[in-house]
Amino acid sequence: MTGPGSTWAQHALLASRRRKFLGSPVHALSMDETLAIAAEAMATRRPLLHVVVNVAKLVNMRKNEELREDVTTADVVNVDGTGVLWGARLCGIALPERVTGIDLMINLFALSAERGWRPYLLGAEQHVLDAVAERLARDYPALIVAGRRDGYFKPEEEAAVVAAINASGADCLFVAMSTPRKERFLKRYRAELAASFVMGVGGSFDVYGGKVARAPKLLQAAGLEWLFRVAQEPRRLWRRYYDTNTAYALLLCQEIWSRRSRRHTGP
Repeated sequence: MTGPGSTWAQHALLASRRRKFLGSPVHALSMDETLAIAAEAMATRRPLLHVVVNVAKLVNMRKNEELREDVTTADVVNVDGTGVLWGARLCGIALPERVTGIDLMINLFALSAERGWRPYLLGAEQHVLDAVAERLARDYPALIVAGRRDGYFKPEEEAAVVAAINASGADCLFVAMSTPRKERFLKRYRAELAASFVMGVGGSFDVYGGKVARAPKLLQAAGLEWLFRVAQEPRRLWRRYYDTNTAYALLLCQEIWSRRSRRHTGP
């Protein structure tokens, strides 16, 4: 059921599930709850901006004020990374599960095919976009893709890109660009974009389109998805993950110590 009452209920749910971890809001939502919120937004044509946070993004938010603003002003902030999930729980923040961007995206493809909603695909390389479209045609024959555009456009072309997205009649928008570019794009144009549900999906098109392999589920569960990625592109990624993982470990230790100190000293 949709309508004003259900929209109010979604607002109340998001407000009641909003938490704060290392300076970032996070929502204590399951995958099913997040899907229901996205579906409600598209069914009622209510704009909703979704982002995810992982270890790297939490660390980079500490030194990039624009990125911090882009994340903290989003409507829904899911925990994507296992490291963030475990860290939050160590700090006493109860989160039901991680909701990865790629899994949410795939689930929304299936839901859109079922309900007749049309996604727009923005980002990645053209050959990757073509591979994603081909796979979508196989996996969800009923799905109609509103349009697609690669991510290699200049800042002065952004207005035309937004106009094309709006002209397509898309119900949802998936932006496969790197951080912080995708967050900045969505924050800058969220009031102009006609698609109800918009989210950044990072490298998810590369995975879904077959350019990059995803870590086996065992490694995902062990929190070692990052190590699998480094093994695929060691020269490009090892330093990035070393720096962000080290910084995150330090921040987490400081947060745990601070929380314990406050408990012992009292109000």
